[in-house]
Amino acid sequence: MSKRIQLSPALPEAHKYLIALHTTVEKAAADAGLDQRLIELVKIRASQLNGCAFCLDMHARDARKLGESERRIVMLGAWWETDLYTEQERAALALTDAMTRLSQYQDVPDDVYEQATAAFTEEQYAAVAWAATVINAFNRLSVTSHKPLPPDPR
Repeated sequence: MSKRIQLSPALPEAHKYLIALHTTVEKAAADAGLDQRLIELVKIRASQLNGCAFCLDMHARDARKLGESERRIVMLGAWWETDLYTEQERAALALTDAMTRLSQYQDVPDDVYEQATAAFTEEQYAAVAWAATVINAFNRLSVTSHKPLPPDPR
């Protein structure tokens, strides 16, 4: 893989604001009563769809630290085909899929929106949608930069 300019350190002030946005969204999710593991599933799923190895690695490790099972992490690529995920998780994953694939859908389909707003309070819905938005931004920076994986901690 070709070596590229790393965009985050190339514009540190912008990266600082993206981190601050991430922190704000994480706090909003916690304040809304969302399980942090659900937010990590959103991050992993968007990163799968965007092909972001760096973020996949980071958020799978973070999810494991929170007690997420290896099976549920691995099965995210076919989440709709299993009964491993709760109604809320399924709604969050469907919303994440639609938001991440906007170029394909051109919208969040009404059924996806209705599923999400039925599963979440307004505050929770907003936090999930913002979490998907923020991870998509990080994915775009990392994929464009060919951000290298950190050393294997084993």
